[in-house]
Amino acid sequence: MAELNGKPVTLDELQCLALTNYGHFTSMRMEDGTIRGLSLHLDRLVRDCRIVFGVELDRERTLSYIRKAADGVTGIAGLRVTVFDPGIDMGRPSEAKDPQVLVNLRPAGAMPPPPLTAKSFTFTRDSAAVKHIGLHSQLRIRRDAQLAGFDDAVFVEPDGRVSEGGTWNLGFVDQDGTVIWPDAPVLPGTTMLLLQSLDAPKQVTAPVQLADLPNMAAAFATNTTIGVRSVSAIDDVQFPQDHPVLEALRVGYVGIPGDRL
Repeated sequence: MAELNGKPVTLDELQCLALTNYGHFTSMRMEDGTIRGLSLHLDRLVRDCRIVFGVELDRERTLSYIRKAADGVTGIAGLRVTVFDPGIDMGRPSEAKDPQVLVNLRPAGAMPPPPLTAKSFTFTRDSAAVKHIGLHSQLRIRRDAQLAGFDDAVFVEPDGRVSEGGTWNLGFVDQDGTVIWPDAPVLPGTTMLLLQSLDAPKQVTAPVQLADLPNMAAAFATNTTIGVRSVSAIDDVQFPQDHPVLEALRVGYVGIPGDRL
């Protein structure tokens, strides 16, 4: 189902997403009417709306649209909130200042999925701190990785620093059991922020060079959809599929209570 500002969306209202593709979004996982990190998702929507459209998004109204779309839904579901202006003109994007709220519900898979493999590419997402809907470059590189026999892509800065995955944050565990989040241009993922709030294990943010990967004890991907997912290989560097620190992160994440809608 899809609702725009609390009402069923029409084809005309959706056309600009296909023809112009300008806006931003956040994706959530709803479990029995609760969403882990709901306030962080709303913070993201408000912050990104300022950047993308230059206006303040009504936080409470947005929450009311989410609640309406989720009303009566039980079990586990994926929920995506996209903010865009249906009246945008490609020639005058500066005049797109009336953002609307599109809420989609879809099935959600088991968490976490099986371990993944990734191929590295030198690439930095445009406006890396914004969760925008311009996904062409990321999906093209993901496609290239899959055609090369991998599941996904890992992005690397020109100076060799590892940053993030195709649509997920990337973390590592060093030989001492410390979680290392790459210090590089990345999306501040809600799941990453929630994990960083845990008291244990020890966590730091530091540069991770591609050449450092053979010295890491484990690697993982994380976002709202996958939770904490093992990365079993990046290029030709192999990582264990299971590690005590990854299990500790999973247990800690699941233990974070969700916010009730």
